[in-house]
Amino acid sequence: MKKAEPKKGEVKRSEPKANRRGAARLAAVQALYQMDIAGTGLNDILAEFESHWLGREVEGDQYLPAEAAFFRDIVTGFVAEQRRLDPVIDETLLNGWPLKRVETILRAVMRAGAFELDKRRDIPARVVVSEYVAVANAFVDRNETGMVNAVLDVLARRLRAGELDPAG
Repeated sequence: MKKAEPKKGEVKRSEPKANRRGAARLAAVQALYQMDIAGTGLNDILAEFESHWLGREVEGDQYLPAEAAFFRDIVTGFVAEQRRLDPVIDETLLNGWPLKRVETILRAVMRAGAFELDKRRDIPARVVVSEYVAVANAFVDRNETGMVNAVLDVLARRLRAGELDPAG
C-alpha cells in the first residue's frame, strides 16, 4: 500500500486521549489519499485501515489509537457526499484552480475538512479548520497549509453561515 508519509514523523503513543479524533482525522485523510491514488474501494480501505493501521506500529512508526467510528464517519460520509462537496470546494479555490489539479494529499485534507464542516455540526467550525491545518502541516510546508486554511475558512463561512462572526 502506498501511504502518504508525514514529513515530521507519526503521532506518538504518549499523546493525550483527546487526540484520538486527531488521529482519526489523520487516518481519514490518508485513506482518502489512498482511494484517490490507487482507486481503492470504500470497503477495502475501511477494512485495511481498521485492521492494519489504526493504533498499530507500521514500519517502525507507532500510530495513535484513533476513534474508529469517527474515522469511518469521515471516510464514508465524504464518499457519500463527494458529488456534492467537490464542486463546493472547486468554487472556493481561487483563480479558477480546479480541485483535480490540487496535490492529492491536499485534496484529501480539503475533502475531509469540507465533510466535517458540512455534516458534523457538533464540532465547532474553528476546531475543524484548525485540526485539518494541523493534519496538512504533517505532510506539506507552511505555504500549502496556508492554502488549506484559506479554503477551509471560506467553506466554514459558507457552510456554517452564522456560526462564525464576520470579523473572524
